[in-house]
This record gives sequence, C-alpha cells and structure tokens, in this order.
Amino acid sequence: MTSSSGKIALGSRRRLKNRKISNFVMLFLTGLLTILALVPLFWIIGYVVYKGGPGLNLAFFTQLPRPVGIAGGGVLHAIEGTLIITMLAAIFAVPPGVLAAFYAARNPNTRLGIGLRFSTDVLAGVPSIVVGLFTYAFLVKPMGHYSGLAGAVALAILMLPTIIRTTEEMLKLVPQSLREGSLALGAPEWKTSMNVLLPAAFNGIMTGILLSLARGMGETAPLLFTALGNERYDIRQIVTSSIQGKQGFFQMVTRIINQPMDSLPLTLWKYASQPYPERVAQSWTVALVLMFFVLFLNIAARLWLENRARKLRG
Repeated sequence: MTSSSGKIALGSRRRLKNRKISNFVMLFLTGLLTILALVPLFWIIGYVVYKGGPGLNLAFFTQLPRPVGIAGGGVLHAIEGTLIITMLAAIFAVPPGVLAAFYAARNPNTRLGIGLRFSTDVLAGVPSIVVGLFTYAFLVKPMGHYSGLAGAVALAILMLPTIIRTTEEMLKLVPQSLREGSLALGAPEWKTSMNVLLPAAFNGIMTGILLSLARGMGETAPLLFTALGNERYDIRQIVTSSIQGKQGFFQMVTRIINQPMDSLPLTLWKYASQPYPERVAQSWTVALVLMFFVLFLNIAARLWLENRARKLRG
C-alpha cells in the first residue's frame, strides 16, 4: 500500500515537473516570437527617425516647397491637403458607414443585409488603385479637372469597409437586453439605436473609425488619379483672396476643395522618385511626419476614449 502511494506521489511530482518545464518553454517561445514580431516595427520606426529627423524644423511645417535643386522649403501644402482630404473623406464615409452597420447588425439575414456584408468584404479586397481609377472615370473626367474633393471620395470608398465591419461587430457585442428594455419602455427603434446601442458601442466604433482614417491618411495610389498634387496650394492665400473678393462661405469652401491638392503620402512618393538629393532627403522627413500624424491620432483618440470611459464609470 505504501509502495503504491509512493509511486503515485512520484508520478504526480514528475507530471508537475513536466508541466512546469512545458510552461517555461512555451512562455519563452511566445516571448521570443513576440520580440521577433516587434523587431521590424521598431527597426522601421528607428530608421525613419534616423533618416528624417535631421530635416525637421519650423520651416518644414510653415513654408511651401522651393524650386527643384534649391535646398530648404517645406511641405505646408501637403499637410493642409492631408487634413482637408482626410476630413472630407471622414464626412463622406462615417455617417453612411455607421448607418449601414446598424442595418446589417439589426437585419443580418435579410437579402439586403447579406448583400451588404458580401459587398463590404469584396470592397475591402479591391486594390486602392482600382478605386482611384473608378473615381477618375466617374468624377474627375466629368468635372474636367483633378480636385481634393475627388481624392476625398476615393478615400471614403476605401474607408467604408473598415467602418461598416467594425461597427457591426461592436453592435453585436451590446447585450440584447439593453435594446429590449428600451423598446419595452416605449422608445422607437431609431431612438433605441441612437440613444442606447450607439453609446454602448461607442468606444469600439471610434476605434474602427480611427483605423479607417489611418488607412486613408496613408494612401497614395487613389490620389494619383484624383487629387494629382499641387505644390502651390496654400489655403491661407485662398481664404485671404476670398475675403478680399467678398465671396461667400460656400464659394470659399468650393475654391478650397475644388482644385488639385497634395497630401503627405503623395508628396512622399513624388519626392522619393526624383533624382535630386534634397528632395530625397525631404521625402524621409515627410515619411516621419506622416508616421507621427498617424501615431498622434491614435494616441489622442485612445486617451480621449479612456477619459470618457472613466467619466462614465465615475
């Protein structure tokens, strides 16, 4: 009896030892592979900072480009264009994307709901350059000129799949009892969606919107066929001339968005492909600024969402 008890205890110790060894080995492998996955990220970030950091100065953010072959100048035109095109794309993509996601989450098995999800999956896999060609054929060509407005439409099309799918998944995570309780109290369906479901899934929806903005902000190919680029674009000059000419607000906005304009990724592509050392050096600085833009957007939004969640809990 004692012998069998000793064998059982010995077997238990061996199994415990084997589990500890297996646990240590798997933790070591997962940690090692995590580090290996992060190496390319920090390598890219470090190299971009190393190459683009020396070009950062106040003039880079406040001046227009100088003629080719002359050092100095900045990319104010590209920063303005990026902000304008991205904000317009968000205005075009966020409201229909969120509303479409509400329909897909509420009516998943209808023909329209199934077709919406299928179309979203297909659109997510369409190359961005194809979206640029589509926008060129159906918007730029009829208008007769390139414009920031066309670029924003192209980016909005690319942003829609991310907004729709992330919003739909976040809405599915909201407990069904919240919706049923609101309806039981007499609230109509649309008010339940706007006042109950949307606030409950707000953090996840905002995360999806930010992901789509980050993707749109870094796109180059669609803008080649829509916004084209304009190194002389300066929103300050447009606003000043509009005020001096006593033009209305709508006319001023039309002038701002209805002409070719640059963006940071488009400027990066153009500068990197030119055979001028000063432009190539500036392309690295443009890449650094673009990377910081996306990083700042994500960090600021994350802090805002955490602050909002803390206030709701408090």
